[in-house]
Amino acid sequence: MPGKAPAKMAISTTINGQNYDFLCEPRQSLLEVLRDSLQLTGAKEGCNNGNCGACTVLLDGEPVNSCIVLAVEVQGRELTTIEGIANRGELHPIQQCFLEGAALQCGICTPGFIVAAKALLDKKPNPSEEEIRFALAGNLCRCTGYDKIVRSVQAASERIQAGSTPKQNPQPNQTNQQQAQQQQ
Repeated sequence: MPGKAPAKMAISTTINGQNYDFLCEPRQSLLEVLRDSLQLTGAKEGCNNGNCGACTVLLDGEPVNSCIVLAVEVQGRELTTIEGIANRGELHPIQQCFLEGAALQCGICTPGFIVAAKALLDKKPNPSEEEIRFALAGNLCRCTGYDKIVRSVQAASERIQAGSTPKQNPQPNQTNQQQAQQQQ
């Protein structure tokens, strides 16, 4: 039938340690759902084709560009956004080192870089400069350049190894609120 909107699909997933249930269209990107439906606006839309990394999130611990992942693909999976990296107001060492190292200017790319850096440091706590640059290669910055970003990731690595990592505590469960918003 022409003009008929696709049926919405019910998705259950874990985002930043909390269970979420939401409705989305089959062709809706994860970025759209995060920003427009769930009000998790940390991931940014830079290019909308997977080239810039501003929308990077962790899907089962792996960095992905949420602008090219369909929201239906997160069914039953674990998702971490930039909002889930800090611990109730206490910055993660990566975030703190980005601030201290002046590794940001306009901020559009910053969430993607931090999420990609977290994925790297979770797997390889003491990466070389080359490994850091490789892990961040999918993220573009037009303002700052990459040296301060790389140095900030190196500093975060040292800080984490020294034991300065806040525990990741989930935020209060908002599942019912999210369901209600989607059904309106």
